[in-house]
Amino acid sequence: MRVIVVEDQPILAMELELMLLDHGCEVVGIAADQATAAILAERHKPNLALVDLNLLDGLSGPAVAHELVSRHGAAVVFMTANPEQIPEGFAGALGVVCKPFDESTLKDVVDFACRFRASGDTSRPPRRLRLAPWLQTPPPTIAPH
Repeated sequence: MRVIVVEDQPILAMELELMLLDHGCEVVGIAADQATAAILAERHKPNLALVDLNLLDGLSGPAVAHELVSRHGAAVVFMTANPEQIPEGFAGALGVVCKPFDESTLKDVVDFACRFRASGDTSRPPRRLRLAPWLQTPPPTIAPH
């Protein structure tokens, strides 16, 4: 899994990188703003992006997510302390994990994203991942006999 980390807090970005490497992911880059994320995505074609909402250039995380999903087909998960700032529809992202999070949560999110990319399976999402509304299907209705 090729992963891009879009996070403007250097220590958190490095911590994410180390956790991802420990989980067997290839971290193709760390971006602190929209322009750097676009360059890295074009160059490395990531499968997964972990994206903060508020970056060095402001509230550009949703635009980054939309670009990564629409142009590169990446699975995107928002990692933020401000989930109320996520736009309606989640800009194509799979969901959101609220900061702070632990290594186990990150591992579960990566595994979920891998499964989603491979099969479209959204069953059994990680406990701390809030699925995007576009992935939540209504329960089937049972017709009366």
